[in-house]
Amino acid sequence: MTLRYIGSKARMAEELATHIGNPDGGRFVDAFCGMGSVAAVAADLKWPVVLNDHLAYAVKMSAARLASKDEAAFASLGGYAAVIETLNALPGKKGFIWQEYSPASAHASRARIERRYFTEENAARIDAIRAAIFDWRNHGALNSAEETVLIADLLGAANRVANIAGTYGCFLAKWTTQGKNSLELRMRDLRGECVAVEQSIGDVKNLVIDPRDTVYLDPPYTKRQYASYYHILETITHGDAPLVEGVAGLRPWQHLASDYCYKRRALTSLTGLIRDLPARRIILSYSNEGHISLPDLEAALTGIGDIRTVPLKSIGRYRPNQTASDAGSAVDEYVMVIERNPDTQRLMAGAKS
Repeated sequence: MTLRYIGSKARMAEELATHIGNPDGGRFVDAFCGMGSVAAVAADLKWPVVLNDHLAYAVKMSAARLASKDEAAFASLGGYAAVIETLNALPGKKGFIWQEYSPASAHASRARIERRYFTEENAARIDAIRAAIFDWRNHGALNSAEETVLIADLLGAANRVANIAGTYGCFLAKWTTQGKNSLELRMRDLRGECVAVEQSIGDVKNLVIDPRDTVYLDPPYTKRQYASYYHILETITHGDAPLVEGVAGLRPWQHLASDYCYKRRALTSLTGLIRDLPARRIILSYSNEGHISLPDLEAALTGIGDIRTVPLKSIGRYRPNQTASDAGSAVDEYVMVIERNPDTQRLMAGAKS
């Protein structure tokens, strides 16, 4: 994973595997997939996987981790290595990323604000590569898996040269060494075997869940809104040109704001979601820095079924800057495994049908 992603489960994915277990007739539904660390572990266990997130970049980056050599052979373009070489050799193009997120924004953007997310050269190359991927797709040179891999490769390359402290909520006033490096796409290790993967971009409440499914929930814990923190990755993924605002150049994101990020709504929203899911098994990741206390969550879920709460490892707090680093302390993660009461599951399945 290229990103230092808020709430990433990369460091505890293997530990979560013991709670996921082996396939048992249903699918593994990663409802808030993020960077796909847990979905990748489920795929290793041979589960068919459903990836969902309300942000497109997250689904694309997660799906790319599950792509196989057969699915992403790039046969029409001479192979994966040739494609990466071609994209890395493209000259820059003065497109939307150059216009809004490089120093060119001081004169090229509507706001006339100088934004230093990327150097002008890197921003123009991001635009050129994104345009090339679109062109190949529109002319039938890429299948969906190949397009997904290349978009994810571009997102990773962009993040490696982004002039940020960790998220895209703001850029840094001074250029970092990372920010001055040249953009370079890298080949990823594609899987040797195909994984049965379904992709969905939207609210988890709109997913069609089979009672046999195992649903993994890793909702936002705190006030950080992912739609605003990673807005540029979303724009690169869509390849669009939204009306952006403010010093940070935020794309419209309020319609994607998560109830789980608001302290007053988090408990009601999360328990309501869990109660409405017809899946026989639900695995929830949460932490002691979240808006919801463990006793409150367990009390609110009384009667839903058998609940096991297991502490996981303590991990370092997300530290995007020196102030956060000085605050120190670790975050205690835990997993809650909910085995649905059969009577409750039948009622929920009936309500959904």
